[in-house]
Amino acid sequence: MPHDASKMNLWTGYFDSRLSRAGGRRVPKEASVSNPTLETVAWAARAVGITKMKRESEASHPSRPHQQEGRLVLSAQDALSATNADSKEGVMQSIGICLRSQMKEAKEHDSQVRARGPSKGDRRRRAQRKTFKQKSGQRRKRFGR
Repeated sequence: MPHDASKMNLWTGYFDSRLSRAGGRRVPKEASVSNPTLETVAWAARAVGITKMKRESEASHPSRPHQQEGRLVLSAQDALSATNADSKEGVMQSIGICLRSQMKEAKEHDSQVRARGPSKGDRRRRAQRKTFKQKSGQRRKRFGR
């Protein structure tokens, strides 16, 4: 397959913090996340300002043929101009930093939702936290009397 200089391939393994640099990660730990998906990488690229991209979800990296991780094919000119970078490494770092910040925000949002307690309609979880404390000196009324 001949090399096309007008296109840039980004594999999801480039942003995986579980991989070492020798294992295929190409961005620093500060710009990587654990187990990135093709959709999250595409979303981060869109958030950075890259508009011309194509997703190939069934593609496998040549060094990892057993994993169908998927790749993002970008227009090199559009990616370099949108990120103000001068190389593919700069484009990947800007996408990775955006991806990392969005993952942190999503984690914080999930923890805030869990801290609030169960939702209004979730009767099973709400019942687990109810306590029936009686006021001192009062008997509990039975059958509405």
